[in-house]
Amino acid sequence: MMATALPTDRTRLLLALAQAREYDMAVIGGGATGLGVALDAALRGLSVVLLESHDFAKGTSSRATKLVHGGVRYLAQGNIALVREALHERTTLLHNAPHLARPLAFVMPSYKHWETPFYGIGLKIYDALAGKAGLGATQFLSAAQTELCLPGVKMKGLKGGVKYWDGQFDDARLALALARTAATRGALLVNYCTVTDLLHEQGRVVGLRCQDEEFGTEYMLRAKCVINAAGVWVDEIRQKDGAAQHRTVKPMVAPSQGVHLVVDRDFSPGDHAMLVPKTQDGRVLFAVPWLGKLILGTTDTPRHDLAREPDAYAREVDFILRESAKYLKRAPSRADVKSIWVGLRPLVRPPDDEEGDNTKKISREHTVLASPSGLITVTGGKWTTYRAMAEDVLRKCVEVSLLSDLPPSQTAHYKLVGADDGSVTRASITTAPGLDSYGCESDYVQSLEGHDQEITPGLTESMVRFAVRYEYARCVEDVLARRFRLLFLDARLAAQIAPRVAQIVQEETGLDPRLELFLQLTRHYLSLPS
Repeated sequence: MMATALPTDRTRLLLALAQAREYDMAVIGGGATGLGVALDAALRGLSVVLLESHDFAKGTSSRATKLVHGGVRYLAQGNIALVREALHERTTLLHNAPHLARPLAFVMPSYKHWETPFYGIGLKIYDALAGKAGLGATQFLSAAQTELCLPGVKMKGLKGGVKYWDGQFDDARLALALARTAATRGALLVNYCTVTDLLHEQGRVVGLRCQDEEFGTEYMLRAKCVINAAGVWVDEIRQKDGAAQHRTVKPMVAPSQGVHLVVDRDFSPGDHAMLVPKTQDGRVLFAVPWLGKLILGTTDTPRHDLAREPDAYAREVDFILRESAKYLKRAPSRADVKSIWVGLRPLVRPPDDEEGDNTKKISREHTVLASPSGLITVTGGKWTTYRAMAEDVLRKCVEVSLLSDLPPSQTAHYKLVGADDGSVTRASITTAPGLDSYGCESDYVQSLEGHDQEITPGLTESMVRFAVRYEYARCVEDVLARRFRLLFLDARLAAQIAPRVAQIVQEETGLDPRLELFLQLTRHYLSLPS
């Protein structure tokens, strides 16, 4: 157990950065994709450094709808290849991180007689594509059975429903598990370290410059291959690459934002998620139980600015509340929202879509691109397929002769930190957060000082200390947004306990825990656009 709990002491990490040497691979971006690449490369024996300008999973990778899925919507679009890949990767993720991911039953309520057979047949095809990797058979439900699965569903006009299975996970903690697992295999991962420039020699990318955000120290690193995995911000890195060679770089990302509202679980108190496949304007509506609350979402709206904390549009909030009211017995209102958060999707812009204004029709497939200088950019895709994306990145590096032939990927069967002793029970992600997410490390977390001091239900002082010592946390936000997901669940409660968390973080780091910045952030997560 202790072999996995590597200390993430900041001084040690920066000292390693200062030791000048050439890495096999430098990865820019600490979201799902970059972390997946770092782990795959490290498991194949490559020397790897990964740099993240903020915290790991600070951007898109902590703001998903928390679903590990094959993509029922992509099946409707006829993208069978993407569905097959995602279903395969769903199985892999559930196996490799049982403490962070679990199967989840979904129900589509039917209010028209044709909906049950129509959607049911489609979901039977979904089952067939999953084959032995299926999580449970699709079932046709009566109105009474639908209400048993979805106690909060509106009964007026209900004709029945369809039940099917997909998966659910804790996205930010899975990202953290990827980072910590890569570190156990020798990768150097540093958050709050911004890549400021790329190094070029004779027209080729040979490394990068970066700056530690805490102390302002600059570092220069050389690498055989540089991977641009900066999510919706990949074009910023591509522009740096193009500018060095006086090349014009056409943007490849068309950002789309998805808004999520969190309300109390009693709006839909069962253990099943609700999916409405086609709302009035053609979008999908989810009501997903997660960590003791209920997530309502999401939207698919083009977004041209790339704020780190995007704002929802009033029309998006109105859409989610209005559509939820059509399917829930008790309609949630603005006053019921415990937290609102927005994720930006890095969708790959089609060649004929100059403005990126048609994001609902853009494919969710990923793209791996090698620039004339050898910079490898990866973007698009979705959380579920992060591992397959990493394999494609490594394949591209060999294809363009940045790396020699590599041994096969080991990630398909490699258990992540917290799941490595073979005895971890399946996560219970629909219930309130707690020690379950630590898997086989939970005993060690409880052995730290403060294990008997509860800050709020599910969070102890020892968990905060573990976050700083072993999980790269540097400030209050890191702890309450991504190590313990309270900001995403109940922003008002997060603000109330933040001072105590700040005190512990300061004791551990000796630095400003950025309490005031976090309190401002909680207000943002409570603020609904009017």
